Amino acid sequence: MQEKETNELERELGSTHLADYSSFVHKNKDSMLSDATSFSTYIKTILREKGITQQIAFLKADIPERYGYKLLSGEKHTRQRDVILRICYASELTLKETQRALRKYGMPELYAKISRDAMIMIAFNERPGSIIDVNALLKKHGMEPLRTSGIQE
Repeated sequence: MQEKETNELERELGSTHLADYSSFVHKNKDSMLSDATSFSTYIKTILREKGITQQIAFLKADIPERYGYKLLSGEKHTRQRDVILRICYASELTLKETQRALRKYGMPELYAKISRDAMIMIAFNERPGSIIDVNALLKKHGMEPLRTSGIQE
């Protein structure tokens, strides 16, 4: 089933009665945000479709492999959106797929009115190279690079 846009769901909700709530959720389950495993399932599905192993994605994301596996298994949770962005970029997600992955993880989407986010959005669209190249681009424009985890000097 195709994922519906938020505004489409909102239109449907306008004519949905309380008694029909369960039916609405069941009918739109592919479009609804669910538990923390939905991010993991989403990323794993995309990796499988693109023929990329989790190990390769973590290496390309430049994050510790063990940490990456724990994030995708749900054993660990991060509050750092940069880590999720690294995984998305290394997994070759499109900007639209990345925005969806961020939502599924419970993180704010990239926002075009924030200059760093705008630069990252362009990087997802143009694919200038590796994470190292994206970080070089961010630094070149006086912005913080994508962090791996913890505090970077």
